Amino acid sequence: QVQPVESGGGLVQTGGSLRLSCAASGSIFSIYSMAWYRQAPGNQRELVARIMSGGSAAYADSVKGRFTISRDNAKNTIYLQMNSLKPEDTAVYYCKVTSDRGYDYWGQGTQVTVSS
Repeated sequence: QVQPVESGGGLVQTGGSLRLSCAASGSIFSIYSMAWYRQAPGNQRELVARIMSGGSAAYADSVKGRFTISRDNAKNTIYLQMNSLKPEDTAVYYCKVTSDRGYDYWGQGTQVTVSS
């Protein structure tokens, strides 16, 4: 069983920055990708950024140029550097780990609140 654990959420003012971390522990054989999703109240969960095992990354249009995803393979950890935060970035941010066998593992989520 793989258990992703997120940290780094909090309250920040508009224009501020936060860095989220997600460490995956447990029976990890091979990770295909790791990703950040977010869900605001009343909205569906949406993909924010994803990074593949080889390092290639993809972003939602709404965060391009503001957020950066990075990965430390040795630690099975990913980071999400969030800059120029906006109130519409307020959400619970979830980490998802996808194994090379196609199984998805979700973390518990961390709250990010951006005040206007």
